[in-house]
Amino acid sequence: MTEAGTGQLPEFPVRLWNDRLAIPACVLRPAAFNDLPFLRRLYHSFRKDELAHIPWPQEHKDAFLNQQFDLQHRYYIAAFPQTDFLIIEKDGTPIGRLYIQMAAHNWHIIDIGFLPEWRNRGMGSAMLSSIQDAAIAGNAGGIVLHVDQNNRRARGLYEALGFKAADTSDTHIRMEWLSPQHPSEPTDVSSAVN
Repeated sequence: MTEAGTGQLPEFPVRLWNDRLAIPACVLRPAAFNDLPFLRRLYHSFRKDELAHIPWPQEHKDAFLNQQFDLQHRYYIAAFPQTDFLIIEKDGTPIGRLYIQMAAHNWHIIDIGFLPEWRNRGMGSAMLSSIQDAAIAGNAGGIVLHVDQNNRRARGLYEALGFKAADTSDTHIRMEWLSPQHPSEPTDVSSAVN
């Protein structure tokens, strides 16, 4: 499952999933260790276009992406222990992931993404709207996320749903959405989101 030399990947933290999020036409469930092959394939799909023009043999691209996935997985598990690491399913089949911290006053979407064949179907929009509704119902102050500066489509979606750019790094834009009942600014939260 992992590339030789990288060692065993850490398990997802054991957390009690309380179904605070109801997503139309999807099921969310906690990620398990046996989801790692799917999550690895999903990660590869996120970076496919980025590597398409690099003149490496496919096996080198795959090795690079496997290494990057392993590093990202280890980082997420270590840096975000209060995160709900969720698999998005449709009709019992995994189609994406949602990594979200809902334990704090300001929720943090660590990562969200779908397999290519499930993109551009309105599911991301529906999911984010449901997260916003749940944040309001849960009395959260807002939602924070980070988007790659080159991901204009995702940024446009976030902006259409009321997220505003709050800060910029070399690679990512920190965006936040403020809950209508909490007009104060969310606290600064950092992550390395796709």
